[in-house]
Amino acid sequence: MSPEYPFDEAATARAVVDDSGALVGWNEGARTLLGWSPAEVVGRPAADLLADGEPVLAGPRWDGTVTLRHRDGRPVKVWLLAHHSPAEDGGVGHWLFVTPLAAGAPGASDGLFAEAGLTQSPCAVAVYDERLRLRRINDAMRAVIGLPEERIRGLRLAEIGGGPHSTELEQHMLRVLTTGRPQDVQTYARTGGEPRAHAWLARMAPVSDVGGRVRGVCLAAHDFTENYLARERLLLVNEASVRIGSTLDVTRTAQELAEVCVPALADFVSVDLLDPQDGGEPQGRFVPPLTLRRAAHHSVNPGSPEAVTKSGESQEYPTGSPQADSLIAGHTVIGTVRGGALDAWLAWDPLRGARVRELGIHSTMSVPIQARGTTLGVAVLTRFRRPDPFTPDDVLLAEEVTARAAVCIDNARRFSRERETALALQRSLLPRTLPRTAAVDAASRYLPAARAGVGGDWFDVIPLSGMRVAMVVGDIVGHGIQASATMGRLRTAVRTLADIDLAPEELLTHLDDLVVRLSEEAGGEGSPGEVGASCLYAVYDPVSRRCTMARAGHPGPVVLRPDGTTRRIELPAGPALGLGGLPFEAAEVELAEGSVLAFYTDGLLESRERDAEGGHRLLGVTLAAHTDSLDETCDRILHALLPPGGAPDDVALLLARTRGLPSAQVATWDIPADPALVAPIRRQVVEQLSRWELSEASFTTELVVSELVTNAIRYGSHPIRLRLIHDATTLICEVSDTSHTAPHLRRAKTWDEGGRGLLLVAQLTQRWGSRHTPEGKTIWAELSLLDTE
Repeated sequence: MSPEYPFDEAATARAVVDDSGALVGWNEGARTLLGWSPAEVVGRPAADLLADGEPVLAGPRWDGTVTLRHRDGRPVKVWLLAHHSPAEDGGVGHWLFVTPLAAGAPGASDGLFAEAGLTQSPCAVAVYDERLRLRRINDAMRAVIGLPEERIRGLRLAEIGGGPHSTELEQHMLRVLTTGRPQDVQTYARTGGEPRAHAWLARMAPVSDVGGRVRGVCLAAHDFTENYLARERLLLVNEASVRIGSTLDVTRTAQELAEVCVPALADFVSVDLLDPQDGGEPQGRFVPPLTLRRAAHHSVNPGSPEAVTKSGESQEYPTGSPQADSLIAGHTVIGTVRGGALDAWLAWDPLRGARVRELGIHSTMSVPIQARGTTLGVAVLTRFRRPDPFTPDDVLLAEEVTARAAVCIDNARRFSRERETALALQRSLLPRTLPRTAAVDAASRYLPAARAGVGGDWFDVIPLSGMRVAMVVGDIVGHGIQASATMGRLRTAVRTLADIDLAPEELLTHLDDLVVRLSEEAGGEGSPGEVGASCLYAVYDPVSRRCTMARAGHPGPVVLRPDGTTRRIELPAGPALGLGGLPFEAAEVELAEGSVLAFYTDGLLESRERDAEGGHRLLGVTLAAHTDSLDETCDRILHALLPPGGAPDDVALLLARTRGLPSAQVATWDIPADPALVAPIRRQVVEQLSRWELSEASFTTELVVSELVTNAIRYGSHPIRLRLIHDATTLICEVSDTSHTAPHLRRAKTWDEGGRGLLLVAQLTQRWGSRHTPEGKTIWAELSLLDTE
């Protein structure tokens, strides 16, 4: 005997052999079996006791029959079971050999133990005959069923249980009976003898006679409710982490919370949210009645007939309602109809009370939705199909799932607020309408990203001098308010640089310098920020019908010719803005009158279904099917290229149909370097205006031409050229020379003989300015023809 086993060990023969083969242990059972005393064998080689060959021992366990030598010399054939224990702390490992003796053989009391194996087993056991009628159950099964054995013997399982679970189990038993193969089935149900549902593992095996014929089925039920519920809780938490927060949409996130909890935790779930107060955050103190807006609900029943409030509707909740009580308390509140906790609320809302009685609702659990110290709303879980009330474990699980959902709802609400702010800023910075120009007809579209934050895509059409027009499209790296603000700064910079008539490649160089400075300002601790952008800038001249373009990391435009063919305009590859120190190159293309240029940002072509090349082909095909309306063409392009759910990135699209100015509306003179010839030039200008039927503008034009030509002769360099351009609303006077010195407007003193020319031009014209050209400069002035009528 030992403290571990306080019974007689003589019923087992035990011997211990170390790894060297020496006997180190020998008990009384071994002495009874072979007659050797411990003093006679301990320390001797174990092989001395073998009457035949030595067994080969391998692995941690071995069993087999060997012939041993009795003390009196006779052989003893014995079945041995051996276990190996490895060495510990530098010692020697050993084998333990055991075998039962005759004293442990079956005896007269075996019938008792055989009966106890069925009736007194802690596992619930039932035996059914070949007709699947009950023959025997043990005490554990009797407690599960809740009925005495003599009353139910002879009944089928479906008749005893009376529910769909019982019928399903009986079908599995029939399969075991017909196939002779055992089967395991898991089920979660409440039996007649249980106060609440349990999870059961039903193990069914065939009962066969001595001839091997299947004569019935034995069903053993194992209760694994705790493991089942723990696993369900883990699965629900995992599902919540995967399913909740798939989008940054508040309503969708609330709906995901409701769907995850049904039917795992409740039969009906409603999610009501507080409307954000001024300043953007929900209120923190609550005084009933509380106004909540229904964000989502979900039910085990199609159509959610339990819902009294429709999604999107607001409703007041008084004291006594689950919603108000949990929000005021700041923690989860469980209410039961039987306990009377909901009486005041149901009496206050008769419609809801009638719905509760109709559906048999018996329990509610209201969980506040809280994130980052802010209460956002409340989720109410309701049970009517499940008979068991909510437990403390259900409360912990509901709070865990709701806490995950609360963070997602808060993120979605913050994102929505920032998105709306950024979108408002973005739209305020983009042109509300495109200017009407003599050079192009234009139409545009801007679409924010469907799921990401608002980006910094922008476009613009900028009238330039000489009837020319600049078209620009760009894309800021990143999303949100910062990207929109950066877009506004770059758009303003482009307009400023365009006003001084910089060439496209020069404008991009200045813009690149600005982005570099913005990156430095956005950085911190000596490291630059991450401000970056792409841009395409184009200038179209309706007189020459040529367009000069340069790009900075931006895709080139697509042009639709008047004959209906499309092609991508290949431009020199320019670095994205913000890299600094790299050159930009321009390219010039000639465009037939009526050509349509398509400028866009890369969000238009991005798609999971096709690559960029496929997007270009689709854009060309869609553009080729355009109508006379550029607005309709814009809509057709967006519909064809963007997915139904919206674009993954911001999209800016600008279409421009070119016009050409007829040569009959342009007049040019070469000016000799003689001030005396200014008068004849003025007469020629008046005659030209007469041919154009613009005599009403002759007086003003004559004065402007006189001042500009005189200044060019006096201060400029030859050759000097005068050009008049007009359309239906504007007359433009241009004087060009080869000097790069630009004129400056100043205020002349009383006795000065000169210095009033440009001041006079500024007073007489709609606007005026100068631009640098490769040959020198051009001074221009615009006169409105509408004012002369």
